[in-house]
Amino acid sequence: MPPLCFLLLLLLLLGSVSVHAGSAGKGSLSGPEINVTKRFSFPGFSPVGDPGVLHEVKLLGSAMLSAELGAVQIPDVSEGADLRHLAGRALYSFPVRLLDPVTNTPASFETSFSFQFKNDSSVVPEGDGSSTVGHGGSGLTFIMVPDEFTVGRSGPWLGMLNDACDQRYKAVGIEFDTRHNPQFGDPNDNHIGINLGSIVSAKTINASDLGIYLKDGFRHQARIRYDGEKRWMDIHLGSLGKELTLEPAFSGALDLSEFLEEYMFVGFSASTGNLTQIHNVFSWNFTSTSRAFLRMPSAESCEGKIILPSSTATGFAKRRPTSGFFIFVTVVVLILVVIASLFYLRKHKENKSSKAILVEKIKRPIPPNKPRQFTISEISSATRCFSEDEVLGSDSRGTFYRGKLPNGRQVAVKRFSPEFLNANGLDKRQMMKEINAISHVRHPNLVPVRGWCRHKGEIIVVYEFLPNGGLDKWLFGAGVLPWTRRLKIIKDAAEALSFLHLKKLAHKNMRTSSVLLDLTFRAVLGDFGLVLSGSESKRFEAAVSQAVDVFEFGVFILEVVAGRKRLDPDAPQNQIDLLDFMWRMHEVDEKAKAIDRRMGSFMNAEQAIRAMDIGLLCTLNESKGRPSMDQVTELLSMDVPIPELPLSRPMCLFPYSSTTGLCAGYSCAPLR
Repeated sequence: MPPLCFLLLLLLLLGSVSVHAGSAGKGSLSGPEINVTKRFSFPGFSPVGDPGVLHEVKLLGSAMLSAELGAVQIPDVSEGADLRHLAGRALYSFPVRLLDPVTNTPASFETSFSFQFKNDSSVVPEGDGSSTVGHGGSGLTFIMVPDEFTVGRSGPWLGMLNDACDQRYKAVGIEFDTRHNPQFGDPNDNHIGINLGSIVSAKTINASDLGIYLKDGFRHQARIRYDGEKRWMDIHLGSLGKELTLEPAFSGALDLSEFLEEYMFVGFSASTGNLTQIHNVFSWNFTSTSRAFLRMPSAESCEGKIILPSSTATGFAKRRPTSGFFIFVTVVVLILVVIASLFYLRKHKENKSSKAILVEKIKRPIPPNKPRQFTISEISSATRCFSEDEVLGSDSRGTFYRGKLPNGRQVAVKRFSPEFLNANGLDKRQMMKEINAISHVRHPNLVPVRGWCRHKGEIIVVYEFLPNGGLDKWLFGAGVLPWTRRLKIIKDAAEALSFLHLKKLAHKNMRTSSVLLDLTFRAVLGDFGLVLSGSESKRFEAAVSQAVDVFEFGVFILEVVAGRKRLDPDAPQNQIDLLDFMWRMHEVDEKAKAIDRRMGSFMNAEQAIRAMDIGLLCTLNESKGRPSMDQVTELLSMDVPIPELPLSRPMCLFPYSSTTGLCAGYSCAPLR
């Protein structure tokens, strides 16, 4: 009989054994319906009076427990004077069952809490005429979220969502909002909103109609009731010391099942934006009840495994040898069949080439964080076939996609465009060498390269995903980054470039869109330039050198200080070119006029002007005093004196200067 027949026989025998065993194991998998109840209460949040609070409340981001007030405070007022653009969460430390996955029925729950909004500062940044003194900003949200390690965005996102575009993040929020954001559908600056997986409220309630003004400085109390069976929610709101309104602020049908997971974390989130507000939660009660089905033991038992008393086991013991003998014979036959099959397969494998066997032997599992080569199918699956919904941004070199690997890790995928890859003179092998070199560099301010893919005409680089995105969106968008954060971002980027240069590497793409922000707003440098096409390399040889990184970093500093792009067509005619404008302000000693006025009075003008001087120093020709990145990091420490700048800088018509200080083929003229 051929070995294949032996294998088939073995499978049939094993299958019959499995069927027999399976029949013995049949039984009821579920029993009667039961209720799973979770209940907790916090009369206060003082870690001194109740040390258990530290164990039962998890603080994320800018959040703290105030022993003085006995309250949860968001933001953390101990962080410093500048409380703008902060976000935090306070969650119950243990997950709560909020959905029955068998019937897809949400849990019923009731929660009540008392809270207060205190306007910490009412300074309106210069140029912001949309707000008035005393208005405060942002608000508080009761949230249900899938994990206990995500911090939401600051500003109008109320700390509820981290990635505003991630529709896969399940979250439910009841917001008490004191800032009018028309782009999110807010009716006014005193409303309640019900948010289902989005910062845009599915339902809004005008709190003014209830005679309640959330930002009046008084303590308020809220009660939220939800009937999971009926999919019905009631929300009551009132002032502390008074009875809650008999009529609910909201009462209506609401199906939460689509936005819940079986287990989630409950708590509060809040944030600040251009204007600040301290959000205090003084007490909190929560009760939930979810349906479940009790798992019952099987009705059948394996009698052969039950140890019988010796008085009743005599007859059984006499019959056992016969069945045992047949079992022994069966096992021996099966072993012989397996040995014969393995022998045949081994002889068959010996006919293969030794080279293939060697390749098979040297394969090793790849550590999860080690950069590796991805297949095009892995990349396509991670980006949902390069879906437009996953596009993060694009430039002349290619497109960035958001991707999700099978292990759940989110990544940013840079797919280089065919036009760039087919450019005249591009050396793809050299490009792959640079990708490999960058992937082995590790620094806290450099985005880790998770891998790459080269498939036919495709070259793709896989970076770690940073949900806060590029600095350009924060610097030139609607929000305003405070000066302290801008200075820290400049220093972080300088550290990254200095480290790269120390490793004899260059970034070659230094711009605001290449500086990414992690959850703590630390600057992380990514989107490396790798190599340029041969024609570009011949025309501007400095574009592939470290000297250009320094020049581009200088322009980057000026953009961060001014809050403007390097080329701004919407600016006045004499200010379109930021570098030209900055040098003219230096010539007339009026650099203070170029600082971003939106930062308001919290801005340190002396530090900002010093940063501008360092930026201008970086744009000098190398023969005229352009520093190295190592020297730049020393200058940014604010302890080293800055070399004196020339009153006007001889500057090439094209901004890149070569290692000799000249632009090949271009004339130079003094900057006026």
